[in-house]
Amino acid sequence: MKNLTYKIIKSILIITLAFIFTNCSKASDNTSNSIHNPLENPENGPAAGNPKGNSSIPTEAGLEDVSNPDVVVGNGTPESCTCEAVVNAVAQGGKIIFDCGPNPHTIVMDKPAKVFNNANPEVVIDGGGLITLSGNGNTRILYMNTCDPDQVWTTDHCQNQDHPRLTVQNITFTDGNSTSETEYTGGGAIWVRGGRFKVVNSRFFNNICASEGPDVGGAAIRVFSQYNDQPVYVVNSTFGGAKGYGNVGANGGGISSIGVSWTVINSLFSHNRAIGNGGNPAQAGTPGGGSGGAIYNDGNTMTLRVFGTRIEENEVNAFGSSIFFVSNDHSGNIIIDNSIIQNNIGGSWYPAFPSISMHADTPIAVTNSIIE
Repeated sequence: MKNLTYKIIKSILIITLAFIFTNCSKASDNTSNSIHNPLENPENGPAAGNPKGNSSIPTEAGLEDVSNPDVVVGNGTPESCTCEAVVNAVAQGGKIIFDCGPNPHTIVMDKPAKVFNNANPEVVIDGGGLITLSGNGNTRILYMNTCDPDQVWTTDHCQNQDHPRLTVQNITFTDGNSTSETEYTGGGAIWVRGGRFKVVNSRFFNNICASEGPDVGGAAIRVFSQYNDQPVYVVNSTFGGAKGYGNVGANGGGISSIGVSWTVINSLFSHNRAIGNGGNPAQAGTPGGGSGGAIYNDGNTMTLRVFGTRIEENEVNAFGSSIFFVSNDHSGNIIIDNSIIQNNIGGSWYPAFPSISMHADTPIAVTNSIIE
């Protein structure tokens, strides 16, 4: 009888979540079905975003206005767009754009650009669809940490402050490598803690982080502690996207976080790999890891929302070939709508849907989607 009562309550909760999501989506006027995406048909590499994604985009998840920039990197020539110029621009903060000439241009970074927490509460990095920031296989590309004293503490509650608010948009991150990092690990291309973080119209190719460990990850992006538990938005963005472009790390071949909610809209995750071995906690005799081919979520009260997104052909050694979602206190939930999750490879522990590892009692609301 107790088991029957539990199943009834769980079913009611899932139906309620789906009903709330559907009605809120219909009732909200602060959404758009599309935003301008200059990387929709790029000259090189997979496009940014899921070309068939048509889910609504909340206004706060859209592009930031950079029509009046605070910093311009470059003076019109490719030669003027250097690593040092990017590092200085990000340290200054504000709205940052690039003037590197009319053609696509790659800026090779020999060290990460770091956000200073006391420089500007808004940091927007807009590549205009032309700029690629490359770690050249040697360095992480971008770093923000409100609790790092080297980047200046600005409040007495660094783990929960509303600034800086970092946005990357219309830009590509490639060949980032954080394997040499020992304190703030993971995040091959981008590592973030605190404030707010948003990704729009962006691409992540061939980024790597540590290859083993039970809880290190985010070959492309690693995030902690967002202000008031608000979500990280990932919109019209691609992680991998084709064979030869995937991101690789111990866990979370695309994105990884602890205690963070995500809202992923009209995006694409494919050909990413979680190559650790032994899971979390690590099985005896193993280094640990190998979970979350595309997405790795760990923590307590958090929500993963996946709308209008394709997750396919990602690969793991342990759990969650598409999604690994563990709410330690069993208070988190997953919402998936208008999405396709298929042909992901490996792993086990799939209590409700193929390729999604989670606790059996984690509420998951799936509507208008294919998961196979």
